[in-house]
Amino acid sequence: MKAIMNIETFNSITTPIRPRLVARARTLTGDDDTAEDIVQEVMLRLWNMRDKLENHGNIEALAMTILRNKTIDSWRRKRFEQDKTNAYAEPYTEDNTVEETDQVRLIRAIVDRLPALQSTIFRMKEIEGYESGEIMQITGCTAESLRQNLSRARRKVREEFIRISAMRR
Repeated sequence: MKAIMNIETFNSITTPIRPRLVARARTLTGDDDTAEDIVQEVMLRLWNMRDKLENHGNIEALAMTILRNKTIDSWRRKRFEQDKTNAYAEPYTEDNTVEETDQVRLIRAIVDRLPALQSTIFRMKEIEGYESGEIMQITGCTAESLRQNLSRARRKVREEFIRISAMRR
C-alpha cells in the first residue's frame, strides 16, 4: 500500500507555486480577499488529492486549472446571488441569453480569423488564463513579440466586434 503524502512534502511542493496562484487569482477576480479565498480552496483541493499528486506531471498546471474552475464557480455563485437579489429589477428573458450567446459566438469567430500566432496567444492569455511566461515558453515568443501580438489581437477583436455589432443594429 502506498503511503499518503505528509504535510512537509505537500508544503514543499505547493509553497513555491502559491504566489503565482495568488497573482493569477487576483487578476481573475480583481479582489484580494476573494483571490485569497479561492487559493485556499485550491490548496484544500490539492491536499485532498495529495495521494495522487505524484502521478501528475505538472502540479502547477493542475493547480492553475483548479484555480480557474474555482474562479468560474465563484463568478457563477455571485451571479446567481445577484440574480436572486435583482429578480424584480431585471427580469430574466431568453432574449438576454440569446444576445449573450451571439456575442460570444461573434468573438470566437473574430478570434478564429486572426493570424495564427495572434489567435493562439489571445486564446491562451484571455480564454485559458495562461501567464505570459508560460505562453512565451510554449510559443517560443520573446516578451516583446508576445506583448505586440497580444495587443494587436485585442485591438482587432475590439474593432471587429464594435464594427459588426454596429452593423447589426
